[in-house]
Amino acid sequence: MKKITDDIYYVGVNDRRKALFENIWPLPRGVSYNSFLIADEKTALVDTVDICCSDLFFGKVAEALGGRSLDYLIVNHMEPDHSGSIRLLRQLYPGLQIVGNRQTFGMLAGYYGITDGLREVKEKDTLDLGRHRLTFYMAPMVHWPEVMMAYDAADRTLFSADAFGAYGTLDGGVTDTEMNVDTYWDEMMRYYANIVGKYGNPVRKALEKLQALDIQTICSTHGPVWREHRNRVIDIYDRMSRYEGEKGVTIAYGSMYGHTEQMAETIAASLSENGVREIVMHDVGKTHASYILRDVFKYSGLIIGSPTYSGQLLPEIDSLLKKIEICEVKNRLFGYFGSFTWAGTAVKRLAAFAEAMNWETVGEPVEQKHAMNAETHEKCRTLGKDMGCRIKDAKFRI
Repeated sequence: MKKITDDIYYVGVNDRRKALFENIWPLPRGVSYNSFLIADEKTALVDTVDICCSDLFFGKVAEALGGRSLDYLIVNHMEPDHSGSIRLLRQLYPGLQIVGNRQTFGMLAGYYGITDGLREVKEKDTLDLGRHRLTFYMAPMVHWPEVMMAYDAADRTLFSADAFGAYGTLDGGVTDTEMNVDTYWDEMMRYYANIVGKYGNPVRKALEKLQALDIQTICSTHGPVWREHRNRVIDIYDRMSRYEGEKGVTIAYGSMYGHTEQMAETIAASLSENGVREIVMHDVGKTHASYILRDVFKYSGLIIGSPTYSGQLLPEIDSLLKKIEICEVKNRLFGYFGSFTWAGTAVKRLAAFAEAMNWETVGEPVEQKHAMNAETHEKCRTLGKDMGCRIKDAKFRI
């Protein structure tokens, strides 16, 4: 338990054991499940935690309550890593009212069989706790349909559900003023790309609703409580929701015996020689797709290369393309290349992907038979040069 303000307490927990978020995305530094208790004339808990951490969580809630009853549970998000402890919480505090919207209650019934003791709120409805009055803002599809946010005007605090969240446990401190937050920026972008990425338009609508609010503290359900850097995290979400990439290039490639990798290296060298300073290379056989997706969102240029494998794309490349399609990433500059030994299809499949994404294709795709030769080397250099010139174009804004 830790005080955020005089009467708002952090009662969240760290999960250092879970290896994969949503059983998909790696968690090398774990993840926090954030929950907050407001101790006013009435008491209110904002979200719960994953059931795997419920014992520790309930102890923190009881400590913050100091023997008082719990009047309200505010459910901003029903994903089980935040709602998993609701049924047990209701058993501990049978008189509490659960505050949510219509979509929330359908999920409460479906997941936990809870159909009574509910208080429905709609856009800009309020909940009066005493000094604190919470105003609710619906944020559907950021990133589930029932998501809402709660704003406390008394302490100018936004309880933002998963928005503005990041992977990584909270190691000692809770607010960004208590810790070195350098490691969280890339993890915030990776979290957005993996979890929220498809929903740029809903994120934009939510941000528009928040513009008129005086927000001094952001309490997300994952990662640090943001104060000092609150404007930066809002800016990150703003840029990523617009699919605005920085001037740089992500190269993602697969290579079985090094020939496709040699093409990637040649393209990267040409990019550098032509003034591109932000170049990130990912071997899909070694790098998990979550990190590649982060960089696809981060940079305006993307170049993908694959050998032909059993008449198809290399499976890891094919999987990456599907993940990019799911995220519906917009406005990228795209180049592609491939290699084969007896029948080349990889480049054709990458061309179909580019057309499906409606991206601008830069330069001529390069297809290599067998190993690198002087002609292929020069074509790779030309592709790198063309992408470098396009990235540097002062008139271009992604």
